[in-house]
Amino acid sequence: MADKIDPNVEAATREFRAKFTRVRDEVGKAIVGHDDIVDGVLTALFVGGHVLLEGVPGLGKTYLIRSLASALSLDFSRIQFTPDLMPADIIGTNIINEDASGKRSFEFQRGPLFGQMILADEINRATPKTQSAMLEAMQEHNITVGGTRYKLDEPFFVMATQNPIEQEGTYPLPEAQLDRFLFKLVVQYSTKEEMKTIIDRTTTGYKPDIKPVMSGAEILGAQQLVRRIVMAPHVQDYAVRLTMATHPGGPFAVDFTNQYVRWGASPRAAQAITLGAKLQAMLDGRYNTSFSDVQRVYLPALRHRVLLNFEGEAEGIDTDDALREILDKTPTMAEAVA
Repeated sequence: MADKIDPNVEAATREFRAKFTRVRDEVGKAIVGHDDIVDGVLTALFVGGHVLLEGVPGLGKTYLIRSLASALSLDFSRIQFTPDLMPADIIGTNIINEDASGKRSFEFQRGPLFGQMILADEINRATPKTQSAMLEAMQEHNITVGGTRYKLDEPFFVMATQNPIEQEGTYPLPEAQLDRFLFKLVVQYSTKEEMKTIIDRTTTGYKPDIKPVMSGAEILGAQQLVRRIVMAPHVQDYAVRLTMATHPGGPFAVDFTNQYVRWGASPRAAQAITLGAKLQAMLDGRYNTSFSDVQRVYLPALRHRVLLNFEGEAEGIDTDDALREILDKTPTMAEAVA
């Protein structure tokens, strides 16, 4: 198989793996621990997706994307979402300008969404009207104002954060909005050793010197490169069946799905699994995906796309636990044949 790989692709893949490691190391100068979160964010970026981070305050969510922007030489923009934030506050608006002769004309004043790496901080604090203003930008990388369409600079990456424990004054993200995120990553508490390192760094005047590693053009190249990784039909079939196993009453639904799931994952989930698995294979030095690659990205790709029914919520079933049960009960193609 190896002798059939395009030498240019092989060389580009080796270079990407080296730079991926360097980016991760640069971010590690600022972020302590949370390796799975950093890898998940980088995976989404390098396949052209967006990320939703969920975690209690103070875990470094905002600091992570600031550090990442420094390591990637991208135009960084931070938007603090609040209940009084209006769509025009983030996408921009037409304003009236008057020249020296007194002639007036409309000029578009760009909002903070015109960046490359966007931090949507506490996105669930904004009203649904403002949240929906993000949809076109996240899906099509365009913004339309007054009938005029503006193309966003590439690469365009959104990382949104939300606090799961404070619900007063928040607006749950609609399903259409959630579906635009490639991954949902849950930030856990730091370990004891990580906490010690955090204290040492933040109470002694330590200032991380994060050096840029990759340019926007290199990131776009990586996004194209990952699509050249092969996913064999039987591995693709496994990814599709895992997605369809979340559909209650569907041909691949397991008993747990039919009992506790209200709505299953959309085709975007299968796309997220496929692209995420391809990047995992590439980072492993392989040019074709495996079942384990699919399983590694399964949870972050689906946890925000599956809704439990009343019975599931009443019994206190966690969405991640439900997905693990579905994963456990869905055989790989090899197991199905055996």
